[in-house]
Amino acid sequence: MKVDFVNPFVGSAFSVLQMVIGDSPKRGELAARTKLFKSQPVTIVIGVVGAVHGQVLYGMSQETARRLSGAMIGQEVPELDELAISALAELGNMITGNAASQLAQAGYIADLAPPAVIQGPEIIILTVEAALVVPVITGCGTIEINIALEEARQA
Repeated sequence: MKVDFVNPFVGSAFSVLQMVIGDSPKRGELAARTKLFKSQPVTIVIGVVGAVHGQVLYGMSQETARRLSGAMIGQEVPELDELAISALAELGNMITGNAASQLAQAGYIADLAPPAVIQGPEIIILTVEAALVVPVITGCGTIEINIALEEARQA
């Protein structure tokens, strides 16, 4: 995977999280996943199509999801209800939308699918490309950004 596809997501995550939760995130140690892996308990999934295609997944624990959504909506979230899940989906949308703008500036025009939030322990996920995992550590907990993108083949 090209570094051109990774940096926009990491930079966007840092700036959006800093703006939304008022915290300066830190990057954890990079890792890789195969195309087939088990999800985190809460995962925001966004499909990407165009000059770059694949999926970007934001995985986290239930506690991190409650804290993040609570910070976004300005109240404690004891359980992930519709409002909290909507906030998480919007968080994924903001990060991925900003990253897509940066990709477009680099010549990789791509469209985004609406975000989906899935919950459950160890749901099996299959992506089009092996994922690079970038842990982003915040005061709300750790978010794993799984970037599984590849450049579209020319016809």
